[in-house]
Amino acid sequence: MRSRGDLGRHELIGLEVEVVSSTHPGYVGMKGRVVDETKRMLVIDKDGGEKRLPKRACVFEFIVGDKRERIEGTEIEFRPEDRIKRVK
Repeated sequence: MRSRGDLGRHELIGLEVEVVSSTHPGYVGMKGRVVDETKRMLVIDKDGGEKRLPKRACVFEFIVGDKRERIEGTEIEFRPEDRIKRVK
């Protein structure tokens, strides 16, 4: 089960996400559901199309239950299977 505080160690696919800050102004405010993830990218479904967002360039806000959790993209910039196994 996903919980607040340890989101960086859990599956992100299926979560709603919004870019709250980015080094590229075009990414700020982009929202959608995470449909895929690679080491360096999150792929979100936005208005029926897929958008690829570089993790390193963004600060993401994920919706977990009824709460929102903000996380720096650099904190999750690992292959999904390696990120999930990480021990903090």
